Amino acid sequence: MSGGAARRLLLAAAAAAWLALGLARASLRYAVPEELPPGSPVGDLLADLGLPVPAPPGRNLRLVEAGGRGLFAAELGSGRLAVRERLDREALCGALWPCVLSLQLVAESPLELFGVAVEVRDVNDHAPAFPARQARLEVSEAVAPGARFPLESAHDPDVGANAVQTYLLSNAEPHFALQVQARGDGTKYAELVLRQALDRERQPQLRLTLTALDGGSPPRSADLQVLVDVLDANDNAPVFNRSVYSARLPEDTPVGSLVAQPRAVDLDEGPNGEILYSFSSHTPARVRQLFGLDPATGELRLKGSLDFEEAKAYEIYIQAKDKGANPAVAHCKVQVEILDANDNTPEITVTSVYSPVPEDAAPGTVIALLSVTDQDSGDNGLVHCFIPSGIPFALSSSLKNYYTLQTKEPLDRELVSEYNITITARDGGSPPLVEEKQVLVKVADINDNPPQFPQPSYDLYVEENNPPGSLILNVSASDPDLNRNAHLSYSILDSNKASSDLAGRYFSINRDNGTIYVLVPLDHEDIMEFRMVVQVRDGGTPPLATNLTVSVFVTDQNDNPPQVLYPRANGSSLLPETVSPTVSPGYMVTKIVAWDADAGYNAWLSYVLLQATDPGLFAVGLHSGEVSTVRSLQAEDSRQQTLVILIKDNGEPALSATVTLSVTVAEASRETFTDLAMMPLAPQTKKHLTFYLILAVILISVAFFLTVLGVGLYKFYKWRRSKDIFKASRSTLYRTPGPFNHIDTVRSGFAPPHFYQQVLTTDSRQSELLYKMPFTPSPLGSCQNTLARCDPAIANQITGTNSRHLVPSEWELITWPAVAELHTDASDG
Repeated sequence: MSGGAARRLLLAAAAAAWLALGLARASLRYAVPEELPPGSPVGDLLADLGLPVPAPPGRNLRLVEAGGRGLFAAELGSGRLAVRERLDREALCGALWPCVLSLQLVAESPLELFGVAVEVRDVNDHAPAFPARQARLEVSEAVAPGARFPLESAHDPDVGANAVQTYLLSNAEPHFALQVQARGDGTKYAELVLRQALDRERQPQLRLTLTALDGGSPPRSADLQVLVDVLDANDNAPVFNRSVYSARLPEDTPVGSLVAQPRAVDLDEGPNGEILYSFSSHTPARVRQLFGLDPATGELRLKGSLDFEEAKAYEIYIQAKDKGANPAVAHCKVQVEILDANDNTPEITVTSVYSPVPEDAAPGTVIALLSVTDQDSGDNGLVHCFIPSGIPFALSSSLKNYYTLQTKEPLDRELVSEYNITITARDGGSPPLVEEKQVLVKVADINDNPPQFPQPSYDLYVEENNPPGSLILNVSASDPDLNRNAHLSYSILDSNKASSDLAGRYFSINRDNGTIYVLVPLDHEDIMEFRMVVQVRDGGTPPLATNLTVSVFVTDQNDNPPQVLYPRANGSSLLPETVSPTVSPGYMVTKIVAWDADAGYNAWLSYVLLQATDPGLFAVGLHSGEVSTVRSLQAEDSRQQTLVILIKDNGEPALSATVTLSVTVAEASRETFTDLAMMPLAPQTKKHLTFYLILAVILISVAFFLTVLGVGLYKFYKWRRSKDIFKASRSTLYRTPGPFNHIDTVRSGFAPPHFYQQVLTTDSRQSELLYKMPFTPSPLGSCQNTLARCDPAIANQITGTNSRHLVPSEWELITWPAVAELHTDASDG
């Protein structure tokens, strides 16, 4: 090998190792305060990155800023990073904190990219400011202490500790206190809290000064003048000396008798303190007929005849209202009990029923309002109401003889759809009288149950070449809700993942019943697996949905016949090979290499000698495809042998291909080296021809030994793995792809899941060695331009090192461009 070819080989190996390592990346982070003058230093880039200072001229360092703002400058000779323009954090980032600017340092020869982040820290260069210099607040003197009045907030463009931190009330004002509150985003605002009641007659207006302080050092501040106008109001309402008045009247009480004397007091003066008595607006007409009320004194007198059988008691609601502009009202109740015997059964009156009740009704929801009346008096008229235990309802009473039926526990329509509640009223007589009332409460459905699939995921196995429109799965879901809440619709979700996007083009789902169809025939050699997300959504408001993962594995069919990779026919159906008549038994004439695009058992190939001029002279390896001699050649053997070799796969039914070899038995002669003889040789080349031939023989012998060793190790490894391969799923077996151009395949963005190519050819004019090169599978068309798990043989050929000294990570970093360049250099050499 010439010196120039050796240098090119070393350069190619170095380039391959560099491309395999990728671009070196590092990152730095600096922090500078804002408002720095131009030229202020930020940091030493080259020293912090561990690069030589000054940088070599060939590196061509340049600084790139995001957005091209030009805020920083780098002295690429010394590696110092400095500020080019004044940094204004508020203009650059506004309220965003922290404020980080991204830079990139690009170096060439070799190409490297370094990330640099510069954090611009805030300084207290802005003072707080209020929207206006003065604010006015109106507060009625009737407002009770504890009332809160939010004030205007100050704005400070600074962030963090330099923003507004607190507020102060500068004037000593006993009526108000200041409380500083924090919002969810961390900003502060102030509230005035009324500590004691205002009196407009004493002080009609108050002046306060609100000061906002930030957290700088020293802090900056802003003032706001707050004017509080005190409004006059009718701030004293009438008050009854009792809220409830009671009277016990026999049913024969004379008309005109005094029933009760409600009395209210108003502390106001003038019209605001004058009181008028009247019945409340909801007072029944019957009460107005039986009782009369003096509007000036509040005396309640009987003006009609009582009848115990008509009513056992009366509740009279009286209101007292003053004569102010905004009259205040007080209420009281007069309970009039009519005395009689226990001769009447209690009566239950249900005034309203809220049915159906949504099943998500909160505990305490009122279902029904009911009242209980008993025309008897005393203990005979005391009525107690109750409902059965064990149901999610309860009775409560806020007024005498008035009850509310409420929920006490959450409801579930899917468990109980309706309740027939028995309300029982029992008086205090002896014996007691009982009345029952049935209330039917239906539970209305809400969309509280998402649809459910029978299982969270499905794994399907579909054979390739299926008919279009084939049904492969039904993913029916169930929903225990009713009507529209249980109306289900199915869809295949869109996704950013390539697998889901492909699934949307290959599969379709029936929106109504969840049946999944295959739209087009599948091809195991194209895509082996699809993963889709099926969503079922109900018709509720808002709708509830559940997702289901469906994995479809395309199983292989034997639909691809074997194809011959080597040897290739050159314009003729016969493939010529030449052997010497002195070869010994077992001599390998050539090696037939074929591949099958199928996978698993369908891709297992066997080689059989179908026809031969002399059947006993040659044999073909059943699985290796090696054509070798069985015995020594004899003088009577034909000098032209024709071999027809059958290549078939292991599928059912099996597919096959044939290759025809023409083997010529001839001595190596000067014509064999005609091309070499015709090439003019320089005198110096002829002089060292013997040395080069000896060196070539040595190198070929070493390469052959390493190749045989690698093939032996590989066969042992494959034998050890054969048991695991037999047990593996058909969808995960390695495939033997077609005759792809390696580099073009990688550039096109598609790499077969596993690529195997092994060729050994020997004839009189060439020796070619191709090695087994497995590619790492890439998902759905993406590929990595890197050899993975390289055999020791090819690692020795490319790197020039012993494979036993290579770690696996070094084997995986040999790129195809490097292989292509090595091949070119080897040809030139």
